[in-house]
Amino acid sequence: MPAPASRLPGVTFTFGVLLAASAATRAEETPVPLAPIAPLAVDRETGSRPNSNRVDPVRPARLSAAERDRLYSQVQRDAELLERQSAQLRRLTQLIRPTVVHIDTKKPALRPKNGKVSEDEAGSGVITEVAGRMVVITNRHVINRADLDNITIRLDDGRELNPRRLWSDASTDIAVMEIEAEDLEPARLAEKDPVQIGDSVLAVGSPFGLSHSVTLGIVSAKGRRDLELGEEGVRFQDFIQTDAAINPGNSGGPLVNLRGEVVGLNTAIASNSGGSEGIGFAIPVSMVMFVTRQLVETGTVSRAYLGVTLDRTFTQRTAQRLGMVRTVGARVSGVTKGSPADTAGLVPDDVIIEFDGTPIEDDDHLVSLVSVTPTDRTVSLVVFRNRERLTLQMPVASREQFEK
Repeated sequence: MPAPASRLPGVTFTFGVLLAASAATRAEETPVPLAPIAPLAVDRETGSRPNSNRVDPVRPARLSAAERDRLYSQVQRDAELLERQSAQLRRLTQLIRPTVVHIDTKKPALRPKNGKVSEDEAGSGVITEVAGRMVVITNRHVINRADLDNITIRLDDGRELNPRRLWSDASTDIAVMEIEAEDLEPARLAEKDPVQIGDSVLAVGSPFGLSHSVTLGIVSAKGRRDLELGEEGVRFQDFIQTDAAINPGNSGGPLVNLRGEVVGLNTAIASNSGGSEGIGFAIPVSMVMFVTRQLVETGTVSRAYLGVTLDRTFTQRTAQRLGMVRTVGARVSGVTKGSPADTAGLVPDDVIIEFDGTPIEDDDHLVSLVSVTPTDRTVSLVVFRNRERLTLQMPVASREQFEK
């Protein structure tokens, strides 16, 4: 029985039957000798044929052979420029991949279901050196509630490690794990926060468990501070927004500039589908390292404290009452007695418009800046009071001294 070639509902076609019928038909026919058809000469420039009155109406819109050759030359020159840019990305990838790790964790389930008392989670991390120790920086939510033995760190070369110790900070969702192994490659960190909106960046991590994946995008925005993240929330926020593809599993991986320097720690996405929709968020490197250094050196994070209550609903109407053209800065609605703000002379209705040389956008911005300010220094405040700018000096105290 011949095999079917294709099928339609109720109809079967087979090659064998068609071939047999064709052979029978050819046997009954007398072969007619055929001569080859000589091709007509065609002018490659004009597309016309000698002794022919027929015209190709589309021909004028098509490229001639000479035009195509010229265009190929132009394309080749342009491609060389793009290839140099691609070569830069390839070099960056070669530098970055060994500094990035894949993290697998097994942790107790928050809501045990159907007898399942544990859950698996995957994430990413970046290797760096802090206070003479090799550590992996990642997000706290990746490793939270997991024992050290249930955290597996996989290097780019395939080696697997367990962390020696672990520190974390719930207020920023940052975690640090000390590791020990030969030939570890620490990442280079950018100084402060040099990225600007529009800068090109790479996101590296393990989206959906696909380790050491690299995506390219730009910095879409800075200073995102009102995100609702997880059940515990993240108290101190100052996120970089990027359209570089970030998916579940990218958490804890680095956001890198075109110089190969880490500028952020990928943390969250805004998504209706659960996957990348071009809106990802990374913790800026200044906040990452402020927390990391303190965790490694002291085991805790000490933050500055002002001692003010801020107006969360600072409106245009209130700004106009205070003599301001627009709503900017952070309005003080109360001052804690004996606090640094009280010592500096702040009073209700002062509007803090600069903190340590940085213009203040709103109350969340001020809180973010204070959260990464060391506690052993004096900072300068510029406030708007009685329709004038006033500069105050404030010695910074530790938040732990007042919040117990």
